[in-house]
Amino acid sequence: MGVRNYLIEGVSGTGKTSVATELQRRGYHVIHGDRELAYKGDPETGEPVDLSLFQGDGDIIYRHRRHIWDVEKVRALVTDRGHAITFFCGGSRNFGRFIDRFDQVFVLDIDVATLRRRLMERPEDEFGGKAAEREFVLQLHATKEDLPANATVIDSSRPLDVVIDEILARCVGPTSGNEQHGDFSF
Repeated sequence: MGVRNYLIEGVSGTGKTSVATELQRRGYHVIHGDRELAYKGDPETGEPVDLSLFQGDGDIIYRHRRHIWDVEKVRALVTDRGHAITFFCGGSRNFGRFIDRFDQVFVLDIDVATLRRRLMERPEDEFGGKAAEREFVLQLHATKEDLPANATVIDSSRPLDVVIDEILARCVGPTSGNEQHGDFSF
């Protein structure tokens, strides 16, 4: 949905939702991928899957691998030029099917102690809120296996304003949140 499109990824607990909310507060166009684009499906075909059969702790990996974004919706949003900049924030296991559409990709990263603390503060009904899910997220954090390669890594353990300012400083082209007024900074 932008002339420039940016993907912000990271494991659960690294601050993707907080970053998205702050970018919106500053006037940027944001797609909350986990809320607006995500569903449970086959990462190769996109076919929806019924996860009601997979609810135990032993099925965490299966469920996680099927957290995908609707590829056609992503592509349609990226080609819509109604906004100067659009930030897509969230995690998907099928990002390889659309990552080439983004001008730049950022990965939020934090130290293990901060990640563990953030996950411990989550309610049980939020991913990472249960002990088995926390351990899985910590494993993903250690291996970086579910994150885009060659992304710009942003240390999101710092204050939110600092994180946002760094992301905006690293964006290519116009970065003003006042895009509707034509007030662009370079």
